[in-house]
Amino acid sequence: MRPTSSFLGVMASQDVNLYIVGFMGTGKSTIGRAVAQRLHMDFLDSDHEIERVTGRKISEIFATSGEAEFRRMERDFVERGHPERGCVVACGGGLIIPEGMLAAVNARGVVLCLHASIATIIDRVSRNKNRPLLDVEDAVTEATQLYTKREAVYRRAGTTLLTDGRSIADTVQHVQRIYRREAREWERTHR
Repeated sequence: MRPTSSFLGVMASQDVNLYIVGFMGTGKSTIGRAVAQRLHMDFLDSDHEIERVTGRKISEIFATSGEAEFRRMERDFVERGHPERGCVVACGGGLIIPEGMLAAVNARGVVLCLHASIATIIDRVSRNKNRPLLDVEDAVTEATQLYTKREAVYRRAGTTLLTDGRSIADTVQHVQRIYRREAREWERTHR
């Protein structure tokens, strides 16, 4: 078991899972990896874990099995595919969107949503061709429409942190601070 700390007799868990959610290109994997290192927790990326387990790239899953099958794989990952404690999990951009998924993730740990402007997102994802939902002619329009569809769920997904114009170090510090505060609350309400 990972160490816990005590402040005025109240135990504060340091191993409650942290789920970093948000739209693609907001920095979930980059920030999650750095936060996990700082918190001495394991880091998992839901997309990479699905690729590892299936032996297939996400783009291949979308192309051959469809988005519904991929979303089923994400549900399996949340419900059974990772440890119950001690992890920072960078969630795929659509993981919390299907009915019941946000509640499922909230039941397993602290949820924090990273946010960025569409311009920042397009700039970041244009460097990575492994984005099947943006493999279209007009990626800006597609990203804007997709984000608009998902925005209401992202707004309900816990504390939101804007990553535009922030350094990785600054964002990591903010995430750590939020996590420490919310992990205590999560532990108190889920005992």
